[in-house]
Amino acid sequence: MPEQKIQYFVFDIESVADGKLISTIHFPDEELSPNEAIQKYRKELLETRGSDFIPYTFQLPVSLALAKIGANFELIDLVVLDEPQFRPHIITQHFWQGWQAYKKPTLVTFNGRTFDVPLLELAAFRYGISVPEWFRLHAPSYEQPRNRYNTSAHFDLQDLLTNFGATRFNGGLNLAANLLGKPGKMRVQGDMVQDMFHDGKLAEINDYCRCDVLDTYFLFLRSRVMLGQLSLSEEQALLSKTKRWVEDQSKVCSIYQEYLENWGHWENPWSENH
Repeated sequence: MPEQKIQYFVFDIESVADGKLISTIHFPDEELSPNEAIQKYRKELLETRGSDFIPYTFQLPVSLALAKIGANFELIDLVVLDEPQFRPHIITQHFWQGWQAYKKPTLVTFNGRTFDVPLLELAAFRYGISVPEWFRLHAPSYEQPRNRYNTSAHFDLQDLLTNFGATRFNGGLNLAANLLGKPGKMRVQGDMVQDMFHDGKLAEINDYCRCDVLDTYFLFLRSRVMLGQLSLSEEQALLSKTKRWVEDQSKVCSIYQEYLENWGHWENPWSENH
């Protein structure tokens, strides 16, 4: 059987603050250590904005999980980049080189247009990585992959659910996943990643990222139903096939077992048994 073409990259990033950069920009005269600068900046953000989430411009990618999806929307593989070192520059390089090597598959994210992709673009800028096909400067603006409405290059599920930001999607990925009976957030929340990184829990961060990608993939499948590219029965068949894949992977990756233990049941209102 010929190898199936990779048509979509469903991915998610976890990132941490660059304490040295924060110290240089925000506290140049205080001689703070990187961690001290991060903690002081988080405290300031919490006091002034009500959230200690540090803007992506001060962050580095430390985890990138990516699901390779075929043209028939089937999950082919799910990988984390630069395991087990998880070096920001290598993660960035592997992502952009992989996107080009696989002939520019459509990126699929949840809120990736305002965070994941800008973070990867800034990292390419920072590390001197050339990505000409992503920018396509000589193409008409509507054909350039970065064009906000070019969903053939980047399909942001939050954009779909909010009509490109016309409404708010309160609850985020966690809510959307739970609507479909999927685990959503389990032991780890996004605001815990910075402290987990400080405690050396890189493997746990990447496990969390893997699960977010699975949730995003299942949301992507349901979006195909809504847009008329899959029937509900086809989506459910892909769901069952993917669950078997997760069961097989759980033998070598324990986080998948936890994911399965939190797997819920989507009540199909069209089912005769409902």
